[in-house]
Amino acid sequence: MRIGILGTGAMAAALGGAWVRAGHQVLVGGRDSGAAASTAARIGAAWHGGLAEAARYGEAVLVAVPAQVAPELAAELAPALADRTVLDCTVPMAPGAAGPVLTTVGGTDSVAAWLAAARIAAAAPAARVAKVFGVCHESIWTLPRPAFEGAPLAVPFCTDHSPAAALVSELVISMGCDPMACGGLDRAGLLEATAVFAIGVWWSGGEARHAFPAPAIAPGAIDDEP
Repeated sequence: MRIGILGTGAMAAALGGAWVRAGHQVLVGGRDSGAAASTAARIGAAWHGGLAEAARYGEAVLVAVPAQVAPELAAELAPALADRTVLDCTVPMAPGAAGPVLTTVGGTDSVAAWLAAARIAAAAPAARVAKVFGVCHESIWTLPRPAFEGAPLAVPFCTDHSPAAALVSELVISMGCDPMACGGLDRAGLLEATAVFAIGVWWSGGEARHAFPAPAIAPGAIDDEP
């Protein structure tokens, strides 16, 4: 698979490196050509270039820039992103007094302003946006085949488009992980909020996975006991 990456930071390097190891062709794009070249060399990507070049490169395009600027970038690159699956891994987060908090993307305090994925989709309406890869810390993607307690890492994603869901699933499986479909893009805010929650727990020294044990009964079963 050919994948363009918009950004040169930690998530761009971690995910790009995972895709290179999985055998995909990756082009790292950034406004700073030197930073793009450095990131590409660090992860073993064969190509680097500008943001527009990365947006046009392949079937999938990763948005790995701060959530607050992602919609503006998507609007700038909208013609190049048309008919491509756009992978949004951004998390709209800021430090708070008691830990990280969701922050606004749209400049208001409404809940809708938190939803980076929805704003990217509105900015590039001909793209197929998928919210994915934002729940885990970037260090997880540096592991060869992430697995925990004997099970492959589950990667939740949200999208409104069947072709995007199929591409994301193929990409996740190629990384040795299990795709976890979580509904349409209207549910992407739940993944963004989950990421902020988990990061806050980690920062406090806890384990977020301990808050989500498997149900004691089979899915769909009803306990009729009083």
